[in-house]
Amino acid sequence: MLEFSIDQNRCVQCGECATGCPMRVIAMGEEGFPVIANGREKFCLRCQHCLAICPVAALSILGRNPDDSLPLDNLPTDAQMEQLIRGRRTVRRYKKEAVEPEVLDRLLNVISSAPTGKNNMQTHFTVVDDPAVMDKVRNACMEAIRKAVAAGRTRERGAEFEAFLKLWDERGIDVIFRGAPHMIMASSPKSSPTPQADCLISLSYFELFANSIGLGTLWDGFAFWVMKGIAPELPGLLGIPDDHELGYVMLFGKPDETYHRCIQRDTLPVHRVSL
Repeated sequence: MLEFSIDQNRCVQCGECATGCPMRVIAMGEEGFPVIANGREKFCLRCQHCLAICPVAALSILGRNPDDSLPLDNLPTDAQMEQLIRGRRTVRRYKKEAVEPEVLDRLLNVISSAPTGKNNMQTHFTVVDDPAVMDKVRNACMEAIRKAVAAGRTRERGAEFEAFLKLWDERGIDVIFRGAPHMIMASSPKSSPTPQADCLISLSYFELFANSIGLGTLWDGFAFWVMKGIAPELPGLLGIPDDHELGYVMLFGKPDETYHRCIQRDTLPVHRVSL
């Protein structure tokens, strides 16, 4: 059930909800108010686009009260967004303290708004929120690498991961996780429309919002490679469902380094289509 309702005292019969519905689930009824089109309810993507586009907050769907939605009246300026994107840096030094639970809960709540293919909303987040658990993950990962190296299962990356083990054993240097107190892994059912893209999009949202509130992040390719090829048993150990595609791994925490300016990059190659 879509739990669709219209407050006729508010509705101005503009038709924006019907026009904007990507699946034509909403139509304008005979009395001039929006209704669910005959036979179209099953096609609803549950995107709430109609609730967001209504100019007078007259429409409710899925039981949502439009008055409870955040208004779009405090967006960052283009200059602020540019500074955030250009100023984002990979952080490899972290303070040995946990992110407050309420901050992490806010992060996870915000990234639920990241888009997914066909609005499937099946992205699954596996989070290490306790630094003590993160230490156990670190140790488990290094032991898994040790077994893989001994068994010759590291293929072309063998020498690289052997070097990581040596640094870990002899000097306590954590190349894989950089001493980060937290980790988030995004996965999605392999049967979903776009599992890999959904995960990468959600982590990109996570990263930018985390940076905006003073946290540091790192796209952890080493950990991803370990979990995908060298020690594929690790995702299951960490609780990632067997039928999921692991999208990527991200470290995060309070940074123990400060950057003072954006770097200066060359423009990436662009091909402009002309037919």
